[in-house]
Amino acid sequence: MLTQSTICAIATAQGGAIGIIRVSGPDSISIVDSIFRGRRSLIDAPAYSLHYGSIVNADAIVDQVLLSLFRAPHSYTGEDSVEISAHGSPYILQTICSLLIQKGCQPAAPGEYTQRAFLNGKLDLTQAEAVADLIASQNASQHRVAMQQMRGGISAKLVELRSQLLKLTSLLELELDFSEEDVEFASREALINIAREIRDEITRLSSSFSAGNAIKNGIPVAIIGAPNVGKSTLLNALLHEDKAIVSDIQGTTRDTIEDCINISGSLFRIIDTAGIRHTEDVIEKMGIERSRKAAERAQIIILMRDNDTDYPTLDLRDDQTVIKVHNKSEHFQALTGKGMDWLEQQLLNSVPTANDDEVLITNIRHKQALDISLLDIQRTLDALEQNLPGDLIAEDLRQCLHHLAEITGGEIDTEEVLGNIFSHFCVGK
Repeated sequence: MLTQSTICAIATAQGGAIGIIRVSGPDSISIVDSIFRGRRSLIDAPAYSLHYGSIVNADAIVDQVLLSLFRAPHSYTGEDSVEISAHGSPYILQTICSLLIQKGCQPAAPGEYTQRAFLNGKLDLTQAEAVADLIASQNASQHRVAMQQMRGGISAKLVELRSQLLKLTSLLELELDFSEEDVEFASREALINIAREIRDEITRLSSSFSAGNAIKNGIPVAIIGAPNVGKSTLLNALLHEDKAIVSDIQGTTRDTIEDCINISGSLFRIIDTAGIRHTEDVIEKMGIERSRKAAERAQIIILMRDNDTDYPTLDLRDDQTVIKVHNKSEHFQALTGKGMDWLEQQLLNSVPTANDDEVLITNIRHKQALDISLLDIQRTLDALEQNLPGDLIAEDLRQCLHHLAEITGGEIDTEEVLGNIFSHFCVGK
């Protein structure tokens, strides 16, 4: 375990009835004990014990509190730790933190508790990053994916891949060691099959980013149509607020307007766009170009028309879902809300699905590392199929192992990388 300073921070949001202050580090128990008055000293208290008493400033009682005591290595950070549950008054919490700092604590930086958990081997980097995703989760799908990752779902897959890569590396090394003898430990065809299995699994994990990112950040939905078919009215109806300006004047929407909605636990990013038509107006042309780019990036496209226009022509990808809406018709009217239940159900039907045990990649850092690893294993496979010498193949295998290890933090070499990851956490976590 790494020896570090003792840190403290308020770990709960302001405004609740109860506030929690986390203290972690080698002197956490003695520092808290110096301002705590209870039935017994904390110094010799057992781990996983609760203690009721008062926090005092000299002889004045600051608050009556409940302490939770943890001893290394069996705590969230892997260090001696104390959690102080006090009343949620900002004055009380700030006063307790000030007393702790006077006694030797350092204020915790954003994400420092989870960073210490990673550095002390309590979590790997994918699990640590999942903690932030879990805190930020706003619906059941986001919660499920973050919880699976925090429990080691990605890590388990990477352990399997590492095992296969090490097996392939070992067989190649044996081939090199006994290249001058009439001994064969594995045929090239067997090695090729192992490499293909590794390539296919890395490909599957990388490809899952599309669905995973949609769940984490919201499924992008672009509303596309000619001017005045009701796109902005539809956006307002979906959001249940007047987000976009609605006008009978053509070309009112000059830029994309975006907001998120939660429909039955699924998050959608709805993007209203400029009407697509031929125009000589320079500004409107820019808006139309942004509409087409929004359509390219969207996973779902709501293609709109009304009684006087037709659906615009778009170059669509095979993986995009198109929902056609005939506004101002007998069955659908965005202005009155008619047909909105049907549209919301169509959106839900287009949500990417995954089994509870299926691992999804939601982090762009993981995606990039997987894509580099995919290039490494593809070079390995090509070399095996071309029957190149094992010493030329081994380097690509080592690079593949290295890039996969970067995902879990096994080969993170710079403080800059870790600092960037944990700086996005809230203070207290």
